[in-house]
Amino acid sequence: MVDVLGVAVVGFGWMGRVHAQAYTRVLHHFPQLAVRPRLVAVADEVPGRAEEAAERYGFDSATRDWREIAADPRVQAVSITAPNFLHREIGLAMAEAGKHIWIEKPVGLSAGDARAVADAAAGAGVRGTVGFNYRNAPAVAAAREMVAAGEIGRVTHVRIRLFSDYAAHPEGALTWRYERERGGSGVLGDLASHGVDLARHLLGEIDSLAADTAVFVPERARPSGATAGHTRAAGGELGPVENDDYVNCLLRFASGARGVLEACRVSVGEQNNYGFEIHGTEGALFWDFRRMGELGVSRGTAYQDQPVSTVYVGPGHGVYEAFQPGSANAMGYDDLKVVEAHHFLRSITEDRPYGATLDDAVAAATALDAMARSAERRTWVSLA
Repeated sequence: MVDVLGVAVVGFGWMGRVHAQAYTRVLHHFPQLAVRPRLVAVADEVPGRAEEAAERYGFDSATRDWREIAADPRVQAVSITAPNFLHREIGLAMAEAGKHIWIEKPVGLSAGDARAVADAAAGAGVRGTVGFNYRNAPAVAAAREMVAAGEIGRVTHVRIRLFSDYAAHPEGALTWRYERERGGSGVLGDLASHGVDLARHLLGEIDSLAADTAVFVPERARPSGATAGHTRAAGGELGPVENDDYVNCLLRFASGARGVLEACRVSVGEQNNYGFEIHGTEGALFWDFRRMGELGVSRGTAYQDQPVSTVYVGPGHGVYEAFQPGSANAMGYDDLKVVEAHHFLRSITEDRPYGATLDDAVAAATALDAMARSAERRTWVSLA
């Protein structure tokens, strides 16, 4: 018989909804799981939001105080989808209460925050999964296998991009995302953290880096009430944007490969333009999140004028067969979070890591801190 695991969600904006939906779907796609998640409790400080979530998704109880979830014996595992500045406090409390943690990136405001949560989880003997969802795409899994097998030769260089327009509108409200004390490093933690995880996942450890950052929308209007997502606030009192809109970073990998990571949250005309180009001595790989089920592949020994073919991922690539029966049937963003839920629950039942872990969050946060130092000092920074 499948055991029941009581789960809770702390913070019920868009990402909280995605986590709740992933819990409800995970057994549909991974019926071999030895545990069935039960939505026990939800917390959100905005009046009425938790109650609405409980009614819509079937949580047993709702509260405005996440501390009640830490003390709730019905809860064995918690999704932490609250704003960045709360990650450390909530993560430490849940770990100390003996609850397994599925936490969204970047796990706090700094590498110190991420390391504190990782240490607390290790000390308490609980599992921690982190929301680096793009590595879960079957095409990314296929690319990683091809790189590891040497199918494009020795990797020479990579370009990783994460461009979005979610903050491009000048009337976008001055929410916590744009404040240093609550949103941390801005686009670094929000988008570049995914880029660092993809870089490490595909090519191994980063040895050193040099970065440049910029703020392109220096002021925004303060919102008059609670916000969700990317709210506009025209006509409100203006306040300064305290963290970065843009980062461009040169990477040197321990393998000797070179890389460029570029991320921007104010890119007009770009909607989730995320992807990578990996070049090797005998080929190249190309992936675009917006065409998630396709992988551009060039391999061989022609070197010049070597063609690129499109591979449509299918059964045999990553976890694709858990969602679709044949190649070129599309998967979506929410499916990647279902994969993440599977990794989280499997890590609990088997007591071993699956997917992105808190150690990966520490490594990414260390690179982000290094980017900030590099941009400030205008020099290369070692990650060793």
